[in-house]
Amino acid sequence: MSITQQRATTGGGTDPFGMLHATRDATALAAFGQASEAIAGCRPDAMPALEQALSADPDMLAAKTLKGLSMLLSGRAEPMAAARALWRTMPRTAATADEAALCAAFGAGVALGPLAAASVLDGHLVRRPDLLLFVKLATSMRFMGGDGRGMLATTAQVMPAWSPDMPGFGYVLGCHAFALEEAGEYQAAERAGRQAVEIAPHDAWAVHAVAHVHEMTHRPADGEAWIEQQRPGWRHCNSFTYHLSWHLALFHLDQGRAARVLELYDTEIRPDRSEEYRDFANAVALLWRLRQHGVDVGPRWAELAEIARRRRGETEYVFAALHRLLALLAVGDLAAARDLAAALAAAAVNDDSEQANVAARVGAGMAAALLAAAETGAPGSLIGLSEQLHLIGGSHAQRDVFVRSLALLAERRGDRAALADLLAARRRLKRDDRFLDLLAA
Repeated sequence: MSITQQRATTGGGTDPFGMLHATRDATALAAFGQASEAIAGCRPDAMPALEQALSADPDMLAAKTLKGLSMLLSGRAEPMAAARALWRTMPRTAATADEAALCAAFGAGVALGPLAAASVLDGHLVRRPDLLLFVKLATSMRFMGGDGRGMLATTAQVMPAWSPDMPGFGYVLGCHAFALEEAGEYQAAERAGRQAVEIAPHDAWAVHAVAHVHEMTHRPADGEAWIEQQRPGWRHCNSFTYHLSWHLALFHLDQGRAARVLELYDTEIRPDRSEEYRDFANAVALLWRLRQHGVDVGPRWAELAEIARRRRGETEYVFAALHRLLALLAVGDLAAARDLAAALAAAAVNDDSEQANVAARVGAGMAAALLAAAETGAPGSLIGLSEQLHLIGGSHAQRDVFVRSLALLAERRGDRAALADLLAARRRLKRDDRFLDLLAA
């Protein structure tokens, strides 16, 4: 059924980015479009816009559903519980195919996890490849679920349907740029990312994609210049600003500027005590790298460890749990670290969700290896961990903190074969950097 036929059948309206809704309320449609663009551009006004849409039309199904999907993407226990509660009260029928697909994706995400939600969205994109919101959500869900190949499959599938004159093209191109980067297609990724930023200078995700290319190709001075040059476009986005500052700090660290890294940590990466998992992971991963390089970070670990201690039983997102483990190990709280490792081990056998599978295949083993190294100085088994690490989600650059840790553990136990395999895997996507100097020392 075409959009025109659906509109004639339902009497509905279309938002500014082409999604068809049952409502014809102009205020609700405009607000939903604003929320869609805010999510695509990592802006902080997505939730206020959704509230405005629901104020104009309290029955707007897509607005309720998008709130739920956003809560699922939070990776934290409280919002994810709220998403499950919302799903139980959601209507199970929708007036348009677009609304039905969005609602079905929410249900799949609640039942199984982000990859299941992404599969539903991708299925609808086969029929409607011009939906900005669906492209952004599908790639975000696959990113969270550790499916880099799936991200690229999504964007490669839809790109032929897009052209520069379509609303939202820059954001879709930015998604494609990041998917290309995670697939190791760095030249194509940089071209697409730069073009996306030219079209939408405030698209932090596209800025981020090019920064990743600089990270993986070991061009720290160029990466530093790129992020600083684009600062006017990303400084007003949501907490993703912390992540771009994290990338900036990595470029400074790779140039040996530890003092500047700590300055960025205090002023731009950890200016508050946010418990949002991305913000927390930024802080932990940076301090852990500094720790590996022998840099004294003072009392900065304490507040991170306090959060990790309080949340040590949470296994909703293995990526977040493993970062909490690093914070506990950094302050020597082995009792809480054991609790966290035990929670991951239990999660691995307790249900059939995607994250239970991640815990079983890599999360519990990674936690056990790191904990054993802290307790006895002799890491546990490292077999298969690096090959399965992508399953925890995040980017290659984010997961590198664990690759580095595994390499150092292999070096400590004198396992030259494991070390060689780890470094070979790392080099397939990332050029050698200062970490190799650390290993050599």
